[in-house]
Amino acid sequence: MQEEAGVKPASSTWLQSPMPRPPLLARVGSRIADVCERWFPDAFVFALAAIVLVFIGGMFAGVKPVTMAMEFGNGFWSLVNFTMQMAMVIVGGFVVASSPPIARLTRWLAAIPKTARGAVAFVAAFAMLSSLLSWGLSLVFTGLLVREIVKRIDVDYRAIGAAAYLGLGSVWALGLSSSAALLQATKSSIPPALLPITGVIPLTQTIFLSQNMAMAAVLVIVSVIVAYVSAPREGQARTAKMMGIEFREDDAAQPPATTPAERFENSPILNIVIALLMFWFLITQFRDKGGIAALDLNNFNFFFLAAGLLLHWRPRSFLRAVTKSVPATAGVLIQFPFYGGIFGMISKTPIAAQLAHVFVGITTKTTFPIVVAIYSAILGMFVPSGGGKWIVEAPYVMAAARQWGEHLGWTVQIYNAAEALPNLINPFWMLPLMGILGVRARDLAGYSILQLLFHAPIVLLLCWLFALSF
Repeated sequence: MQEEAGVKPASSTWLQSPMPRPPLLARVGSRIADVCERWFPDAFVFALAAIVLVFIGGMFAGVKPVTMAMEFGNGFWSLVNFTMQMAMVIVGGFVVASSPPIARLTRWLAAIPKTARGAVAFVAAFAMLSSLLSWGLSLVFTGLLVREIVKRIDVDYRAIGAAAYLGLGSVWALGLSSSAALLQATKSSIPPALLPITGVIPLTQTIFLSQNMAMAAVLVIVSVIVAYVSAPREGQARTAKMMGIEFREDDAAQPPATTPAERFENSPILNIVIALLMFWFLITQFRDKGGIAALDLNNFNFFFLAAGLLLHWRPRSFLRAVTKSVPATAGVLIQFPFYGGIFGMISKTPIAAQLAHVFVGITTKTTFPIVVAIYSAILGMFVPSGGGKWIVEAPYVMAAARQWGEHLGWTVQIYNAAEALPNLINPFWMLPLMGILGVRARDLAGYSILQLLFHAPIVLLLCWLFALSF
């Protein structure tokens, strides 16, 4: 025997080439993800904790507890319309993405990346670029793209899930989705109290500024690099299967129609007629509102439902897709009302006025861009609504901007760039993606927090630096 001859048996470890040590950023990302899985609360717990913090903050600001309680209750249902819109974003996106033509497109896109880290970088780039057109499209389509990719590649599910969320956590408000920029460009949408302060600010002075496009490009490039370098390799990845998540191929086969009712359900005639009627409305909206001004959430959802009717071709197929999409809306339906209560406690009590007084008092012309960015990011943790928060914040922010002679359009974009930062921590906007991917907030938070460590200093620097160019 070899041992008797004084020769050690060959170890299987010696025969195999050692796994290369992950890069530093990959180790940091994995470590933060592990910590978040243990300590980061569920999105609903996060919302409840935020209510307590705002309530206590209001009491310290001198607001009576009964007033805080009343405004919480009054604001609870204030986001009902928005809640329905968000639920329809999920439903409409599912319906379109699950249709046979788009499913084929998704599979084609999913076949482009060949490695785990390449897949994470690809998803990050796709999420951010598509969010410049529409944050709703980015959130839903990228989530469904991830579902297809993980069937092909053993990619870290936490890393690729966080990459799919990057559109909402980075550049969405620097593009055509910007609620604040669209509001300021539409005279009829600007609140009467704000109009004398800002006037109408065209999109050429906000999202189409060269400084804004440069900032968006920098954030996209940095985010893709961070996503790629921090993603674990195949052998080190925690895959969807390891997390107990598995997506199976959908059996689209339908039983043949045997009754008149079933023949109606499988006839494309009604789908075609109603879809054409809906597209007729949308064309009229774009014509009457001048194109870009018609890009609101209602028309976005309207378009997706019309497209879903055509792409599914038959009512039965369309309704089948809607039924499958409903479970993903659960988090949105139950949590958004609680955020409405938070919004009420801040916007309908003296808290907002006191914040305004402090804000104007601590800014100077030099510090204005940085203070606006930091303030907008902090407030976004408690009022996670780009358009709604702008209504609260704009009167005193824009008044201070005029006082210091700042470019009003760039002030809007400072708000937009900073407003996206808390999205990388706050689970509010993660809810639709969590429903699509079947994950919890803690699964995405680790890698999104890692991105925040890079985004925050870059956004603050560019907001201040580009302000000097006007």
